[in-house]
Amino acid sequence: MEWSADEPAPLDWTREQRSGLIDWAERSRQEHGFAWLDDDGRPRAEQGVQTWITARTTHVAALHSREHAGAAADLAEHGVRALRTSLYDSEHGGWFSTVAFDGSPTDTDKAAYQHAFVLLAAATASGAGVPAAPDLLAEATATVVDRFWDAEPGRAVESFDRAFTRGEDYRGANSNMHMVEAFLATRAATGDHVWALRALGIADFLIRRQAAAHGYRLPEHYTAEWEVLPDYNRDRPADPFRPYGWTPGHSLEWARLLLHVEAALEEPPAWLLTAAEALFSTAVEAAWARDGADGFCYTLDWDDEPVIRERMHWVATEAAAAAHALHTRTGDSAYADRARTWWNHVRARFVDGAENWRHELGPDNRPSATVWSGRPDVYHAYTALAFAAGTPIPGYEVLRPGDVPEGSTGT
Repeated sequence: MEWSADEPAPLDWTREQRSGLIDWAERSRQEHGFAWLDDDGRPRAEQGVQTWITARTTHVAALHSREHAGAAADLAEHGVRALRTSLYDSEHGGWFSTVAFDGSPTDTDKAAYQHAFVLLAAATASGAGVPAAPDLLAEATATVVDRFWDAEPGRAVESFDRAFTRGEDYRGANSNMHMVEAFLATRAATGDHVWALRALGIADFLIRRQAAAHGYRLPEHYTAEWEVLPDYNRDRPADPFRPYGWTPGHSLEWARLLLHVEAALEEPPAWLLTAAEALFSTAVEAAWARDGADGFCYTLDWDDEPVIRERMHWVATEAAAAAHALHTRTGDSAYADRARTWWNHVRARFVDGAENWRHELGPDNRPSATVWSGRPDVYHAYTALAFAAGTPIPGYEVLRPGDVPEGSTGT
């Protein structure tokens, strides 16, 4: 297919790529869920079957099955089945973080990050009509509310041991961000508006209060009392889930999520759009081609100096998705121009023609594995392609100019 730099994500190409991503996900299928793949598409036994990968793959398969049944529907059913059996802890409830390829638990901690994706997968699969998904959704909503939702601050706690007897003295923005996504999908699947209000509460604290107070650079790490830990993991800056500093890719992801929260509310506050644009512009200015080469630097310190300079495909795709969402919401053509820039970057640097995309590049835009080795899953790429194609995703709606409901507040 001919590639035009002026139209880097044509409709036929996005359809072809999404189908290719589903084919890639098929390679990860294991008896007990979905595996982490290496660069050649081979399952990595040393990583086991991880709940977050299985749930994200189930979510993507369920989304694809809404338009294309067949293999995608079968993958979604397999994922739901694995989440209801092999990965579920029938003794204490909740989901193991990891099981081995033979189904035996290898990491029995219960983490909010993984549970957010179980809830997301269950909601999406329920909306797509996947058998047994409503039962999974009922179990997931109960577990999230009973175990992870701290109603007083209105945010999720981070993690527990297997029996939910000991909690971690840490709170994270990353897991709460994905709870927002899962809550919006749950609202779409159930019609229960309380999930949108919970999502707004998380966003209000992390973005309107914390990010805004730090120049729209979101602190990711907190104590159990929700006090900022600015130096957390300074000695381990490349931690794949809790890196030191601030993460521009999360700011771009949040920019899109705030617009989904806005669309889910009957009377959305005006700050959601304002904050989305501020997060977007701050991240782009600070991280895009920050060190001279195209691409987003993965993490920055609090003076906006690059810490981890590697480029991740998920950051570039979230940038494109956020640009699409902001263009839809505002009508500003500058956002469409940004999306074109980043799709050109993705196609030139990340898409390798092997049904899946390189996960990480070095500062020279050559393949790297400093933070992420192999190709864990297709979740970010698939979502961005769906946005580029204008494909509706329940819980991911975006208002258009003039659509803001009367009575929306400015607070």
